[in-house]
Amino acid sequence: MRAMGSLYLVRHGQASFGAADYDQLSPKGHEQCRLLGAYWRERGQRFDAVFTGTLKRHAQSLAGIVEGLGQDLPAVALPGLNEYDSEAVVRAVHPEPLEVPRDPEAVKQHFRLLRQGLLAWMAGETAPVGMPPHAAFAAGVADALARVLAVGVGRQVLIVSSGGPIATAVAQVLSTPPETFVELNLRIRNSAVTEFAFNPKRHHLVTFNTLPHLDTAETRAHITHA
Repeated sequence: MRAMGSLYLVRHGQASFGAADYDQLSPKGHEQCRLLGAYWRERGQRFDAVFTGTLKRHAQSLAGIVEGLGQDLPAVALPGLNEYDSEAVVRAVHPEPLEVPRDPEAVKQHFRLLRQGLLAWMAGETAPVGMPPHAAFAAGVADALARVLAVGVGRQVLIVSSGGPIATAVAQVLSTPPETFVELNLRIRNSAVTEFAFNPKRHHLVTFNTLPHLDTAETRAHITHA
């Protein structure tokens, strides 16, 4: 019997929510990823292939992991692992201007609208400006998962991406309805690890949204969601 391969899907570290340029890791986001790399270094983790999206926060997150791991990780960047544009998704269902969410109630409103917008996009009821149809977005994730299968049985693979593509990957593996995808998406924490086992034909979910590298009294303060 041939050994299963393992795929580790990592959401990027904390970015710059509410800032002019979200696509930058915060200092805490870099530390989250460095701690993940250090966690893997202590356990002798090695990777046979690495894939990322093309966003800055993906590359910066991988750099943090590399720093902690102490091992270079050459990566293949795939646009299909990029996040959807949450602002465009929201504007498609709420065209009126919204203030930058800076207080808890404004943040709640943002995520209420995001849920509504994601479901409308997935149903084909909206066409957010600058974004592909949802079917094309999902196809990009499916292509990345197919590339992982092609790496080979028994291999260890890393994907560094965003909450949307990772939740899409889980939804595809489990064949979940759109509402479940949205809830999965909004639960994924920064630098969280989701693990799949894979054989030549398909992926199997092992764990979802885990933070073993932040599970100490000293590191729990680094846990963030946005």
